[in-house]
Amino acid sequence: MSILVAVSPGQRSVSVPQLAAMLARSQDTDLIVAAVLPRTWPPLASNVDAEWSDYLRGSADVVLDHAASELGGVRATFTQHSARSAHRGILELIEEHRPGLVVVGSSSGGAFGHIALGSVNDALLHASPVPVAIAPRGFRAKESARVRRITAAYGGTDAAKDLVLGAAGVAQSIGASLRIASFAVVSEGSVTAGVGLSAEQGITDEWVRMIDEHTAEILADVSALPRTPALDGAVVGVGSSWARAMEDVEWSAEDVLVVGSSSLGPLARVFLGSHATKVVRHSPVPVIVVPRGTAEELLDAAERPEA
Repeated sequence: MSILVAVSPGQRSVSVPQLAAMLARSQDTDLIVAAVLPRTWPPLASNVDAEWSDYLRGSADVVLDHAASELGGVRATFTQHSARSAHRGILELIEEHRPGLVVVGSSSGGAFGHIALGSVNDALLHASPVPVAIAPRGFRAKESARVRRITAAYGGTDAAKDLVLGAAGVAQSIGASLRIASFAVVSEGSVTAGVGLSAEQGITDEWVRMIDEHTAEILADVSALPRTPALDGAVVGVGSSWARAMEDVEWSAEDVLVVGSSSLGPLARVFLGSHATKVVRHSPVPVIVVPRGTAEELLDAAERPEA
């Protein structure tokens, strides 16, 4: 399946095409790079409307040419698409092209090196029927870069376990290793609230012990799959904030973090719960958010014997 890359006609991005190229190179697939243009409504006077449309198309051409220069030779087609809004246009392109993945960028208002969910990518995460990859602000990848390790976020639920097993199949298919990561936030405010440091630490230690047991079982299940990726173990990041918990885990330049959608969301759509949203916002590496329905498909594929 191809990968759909959404770029803004008014903003030349390096992060988005470079992430898309790294993902396409890893999967040996091609890209569809699309600039979504705002559709004027109601129509303006004909001459003004024509001038505005020409300006938008010219801006989109500049952005698409710039994206092409950042793809490092990855196969790609380029298109412009008009829609009432950017996220609606991306959804229309998904319906038209049926990609296996959509790549978008962070909001320009976020912190450098992390992911910021603006109005477009946030709306897309609530509606996309396919996984959405988000590039951190300022993300860069070498021209020959591939995904070398997939880190699957695990929060202790059955759905999260299915996501890990599905991610294992993807990791094996692209020649990447698999790691499981969980994150715990220990609030410094609990001490002053009367809970006590020792009690808080005891709760955290018990949670980490439980997660260690669960992930050991999951890694054993991964080892029993018909096709097993290289395993990079399991880690738990602990900190007084989500940022510090994420920093407690080692990351490399060719890592990708995979996060599952909330069990409260619609079955066939991406929908982030509160913890998943915080993990995404504080991730220092690209994140792929996977809808529940897609996670089940990945699990089925991972458990299927090789033909």
